[in-house]
Amino acid sequence: MMKQWMYTLSMPRIKRVRTRLMIAMIMLSLPSLFLLGFISYNVAKQTLVEISTQTNLEQLQMSGEVADLLFKTINNLHISIVMNDGIKDALRGSNAQGGKQTADGVTLQRLKNVLSSSSIDSKYISSVCLLDLDFRTYCEGRSDEAGIYEIPDKVSAITASDWYSRAVTAKGKIVYYHSDVFGTSDDSFSTVKLFRDADDPEGRTIGLLIINISDGIFNKIFSTSHYGSYMALDTAQAKIQSVYGTNTGWESDSGTMPSVIQSLEHEGYLVNTYRNSVTGWTFIHMVESSELLKQSRSIGWATTLIATFIGIIALVSSYTLSGTITRPLLRLKKMMVDWTLGHSKFPERFAPDEVGVIAETFRRVALERDELNERLLQSKLKEREAELRALQSQIKPHFLYNTLDSIYWMATLKQDTAIAQMAVSLSESFKLSLNKGQERIPVYMELKHIEHYLNIQRIRFGERFTYIEEVDEAIKGMSMMKLMLQPLVENAIYHGLEPQVGEGTLRLRGILDEGYMLFIVEDNGVGMKDISRTQQGFGLRNVQERLDLTYGASSTFQVQSEMGQGTRVTLRFPAT
Repeated sequence: MMKQWMYTLSMPRIKRVRTRLMIAMIMLSLPSLFLLGFISYNVAKQTLVEISTQTNLEQLQMSGEVADLLFKTINNLHISIVMNDGIKDALRGSNAQGGKQTADGVTLQRLKNVLSSSSIDSKYISSVCLLDLDFRTYCEGRSDEAGIYEIPDKVSAITASDWYSRAVTAKGKIVYYHSDVFGTSDDSFSTVKLFRDADDPEGRTIGLLIINISDGIFNKIFSTSHYGSYMALDTAQAKIQSVYGTNTGWESDSGTMPSVIQSLEHEGYLVNTYRNSVTGWTFIHMVESSELLKQSRSIGWATTLIATFIGIIALVSSYTLSGTITRPLLRLKKMMVDWTLGHSKFPERFAPDEVGVIAETFRRVALERDELNERLLQSKLKEREAELRALQSQIKPHFLYNTLDSIYWMATLKQDTAIAQMAVSLSESFKLSLNKGQERIPVYMELKHIEHYLNIQRIRFGERFTYIEEVDEAIKGMSMMKLMLQPLVENAIYHGLEPQVGEGTLRLRGILDEGYMLFIVEDNGVGMKDISRTQQGFGLRNVQERLDLTYGASSTFQVQSEMGQGTRVTLRFPAT
């Protein structure tokens, strides 16, 4: 990435150095600031979410404990009413007389006394109703009516209701229902309990006790915090229904709390839950994520403003500083242009800095131009010849030949055939490379050189690669520069096939093409992403340089490679 960025700055379309310096300073300063802001924003966001989640959960647990106390008080009120002898006698009498005897004022007064002696705040009790076995209603705090059930088929309607079925199933336990069972109030909910005769050995049911409670009780439960919003959900049935909250009347058909939580989180809420042990309801605390993360977003905006401000400073500073650099460079450019036009005297002086040193060096070079050109012309041919021999000498280690011969005999005496074979092959390889001091070699001997080299590699790698040789017989007797093909085979094995997992194939093809010998060495190895890497190694660079020095422009050297597909090297030079 950095390499591509540096290449972008040096592209010809950005010609001015001052522009490049300005772009460089901006690209170095702004991305780091934006990255810092991004990291700061996410860290602040995560921290706020974690702290808020923990704090809200603790507050919700505290609210649940308050709810436990209040609802247990309501449960105690149920028990007090059920255990009151006068109230029990009134219900027995109403059932025994077939409804002819109703609850009198004394009975209702007893009901009031029980309410007044209860520890619960009476303002949360909307009404208390007793129903006998024929569902005749006697209430304190409301009229003696059954609300929506005051219809001709009253008994069937009540017995078919959901709340009645839950009360019967509970067998005397208190059932908390999410709404007013009589359907006459939208801001209250009901508790229902079968009124069973405590004096009867079989505990027969003599009526039904319903206590309606105002939703205002939740204001006391959830008064510990004003941050966010709360919901109380009745999760006892298939449908999850809202008892209290901003979405009163809300319900879910899924019947599972995870789906409810997922739905709320999808709407952008941070959700905490707590299950109340007395009612079986689930309390939910919700906070809008957007509201919670306002503070962390302010960090992002602040970082953006700071980055913009620093970018402006960087722009002005780079423009000023780049001028002090580019002005001497422009003067140096003018001096060079004058030199190309034939001027050799440069009276202008430069400051004693890096640019000044370059200018003074260029001045001396210009004055010595004629002398250097003449000396260069005389030494050019000698330099080419010396360079050719120097390159060739790098791969002619004469002294190793006799040493390998000794290794061979020692390995033979010790019956180590692998080392002996390697020594023979390497010895023959060096013998071919020396070629009695001759620079040219027949093609078939160059192929023999490759064969000896592959024998050595097979001892090392086994059968990991397959070598295929497809060279026309017509060119095997022709001569060529020695050590032109073996370095290509070596490069294919070490850089193409060795790093590859599994077996590979190495192919050498040679043909005569319109008076030129054409050799192609290709493998199906790992390939190369950057072809310029071939100039960094010794083998391929040596072959290319010797090819240029020997055959000049009439020869070609081409490397083609693709990652994961392999590499192909093509040589083409005049046949002799």
